[in-house]
Amino acid sequence: MSFTEQQARLRAFLDADDLYEEALDYVATHGYLTALSICPDPVPEEEWIAELFGQEPEYKDAAEQEEITAALLQLKAKIARQLASDEDFEFPCELSLGDDPEESDLRAWSIGFMEGVFLREDIWFEDDEDEVSELLLPVMVGSGLFDEQPDFAEIAGNDALVASMLAQIPEVLTTLFLLLQAPEEKPVLLKPRG
Repeated sequence: MSFTEQQARLRAFLDADDLYEEALDYVATHGYLTALSICPDPVPEEEWIAELFGQEPEYKDAAEQEEITAALLQLKAKIARQLASDEDFEFPCELSLGDDPEESDLRAWSIGFMEGVFLREDIWFEDDEDEVSELLLPVMVGSGLFDEQPDFAEIAGNDALVASMLAQIPEVLTTLFLLLQAPEEKPVLLKPRG
């Protein structure tokens, strides 16, 4: 089965109505796996899959469970490859909240991404809290999860600012990936001359 066919089946499974209400749909799952691929602390597969579904899905059989797990792992690997390479990051949706932000795919993607961040929040903010917070701002705005806070409510009221921030998300992902995943450069100590 090709990657495209595999992902089509994964999308149909994740977008089905019979999954647990809190389970992430395909677009939100893409955001979630993107955050997991950026996080410097690898989250065990069993843990992130359990969190993604909220409760165990009712698979038809063991073969379907294996197929869905394999498709999730393939998607996660593809996202990680894109983040680590120079190729443009492929979004599963438009970088816009559209006319109805609550129903937009970008909102779902951003919520999924933030779910991935919350899974290891302490690790994300461990070394560069201010910089990471600033970089995450466009995704946080896209998610709508923080709209009750005065600063975010002010941003949400400015359509041009929101559109400009959402357009920055691909660049933000690359910067976050480099910041959190790049090996630290060890300074070369110069020996004082005798």
